[in-house]
Amino acid sequence: MLGLSVPAVDALLENLRRSLAVRILAIPPLPSNSEASTKLAILFSGGLDCTLLARIAHDLLPQDQEVDLLNVAFENPRVVKAAGNTSDPAVTVFSQCPDRVTGLKSHAEMQRVCPGRQWRFVAIDVTYADFMSHRPQIVSLIYPHQTEMDLSIACALYFAARGSGFVRSGCSTDLVPYTTSARVLISGLGADELFAGYTRHATAFARQGYEGLADELEIDYQRLGNRNLGRDDRVLSDWAREVRYPYLDEDFLRWVLSQPIWEKCGFGQPEIATGFLNHDENPPLEPSKKLLRLLLWKLGMKSAAAEKKRAIQFGARSAKMEVGKTKGTQIIS
Repeated sequence: MLGLSVPAVDALLENLRRSLAVRILAIPPLPSNSEASTKLAILFSGGLDCTLLARIAHDLLPQDQEVDLLNVAFENPRVVKAAGNTSDPAVTVFSQCPDRVTGLKSHAEMQRVCPGRQWRFVAIDVTYADFMSHRPQIVSLIYPHQTEMDLSIACALYFAARGSGFVRSGCSTDLVPYTTSARVLISGLGADELFAGYTRHATAFARQGYEGLADELEIDYQRLGNRNLGRDDRVLSDWAREVRYPYLDEDFLRWVLSQPIWEKCGFGQPEIATGFLNHDENPPLEPSKKLLRLLLWKLGMKSAAAEKKRAIQFGARSAKMEVGKTKGTQIIS
């Protein structure tokens, strides 16, 4: 059974540390005339993949180096209409976004587990008007991709990379405008495709066992470049920032692809009743991406390790921004 003591957990840490170190330890300093000091930002939903990268980055970076956590939430007209009015001024369409809730929760856990560093949570709120004003530019950037799903994913990345939002001022609850000075962004892209994080991976295993799951993962891995990387890079770099992908490092990929599937996820492994579970060895974690979950649990972030997978367009609520019935596969009008 895949548990905390299996060698693969420590091997994952070693290989991911090496990949991340190459990408964050040699970032050039900001210009001497710049008042800002933050060189690194992480695309941060608060989910498993990005939080694991943030946690490992803490052990690599000097303690006084600040890290910006970019968290995006959209004013989606469909959600606003369904929610109706609320009398609580603290409850907004942005504060209720799933990724905002998860992001703040993981940020708080990060502060507890990794104290002494300034983890700056940047709340990037995108109004419907702002989305519509930038929509033509985003559509141009993602071409030749042209589906509604491409647009909903890309606009979340686009506004996250813009890096303009609000942060808390010192110990107060007041929010002040802030734009990140980081020119390097870290993305968790690739974790789902390598460690079986999608629902279709569970379906493939249920239908055809490990052989079917292996075939599905191979398809996802092979189409990453064509399906994601070009589109995402054009969108993210439009703001003169460079995105780096630790999960797609060549050496890291070579190690992951050499591992048996049952050491990367927990599908097919026996369920143990919670009351009889030894959390010191077998924490109650879902099977998707279980190796990543075990490592994050071992590094002290147990809440984030148990977070469920949520696609960026649904977590940020950038899907189906325009009123009407649309499908993800529909061509952008």
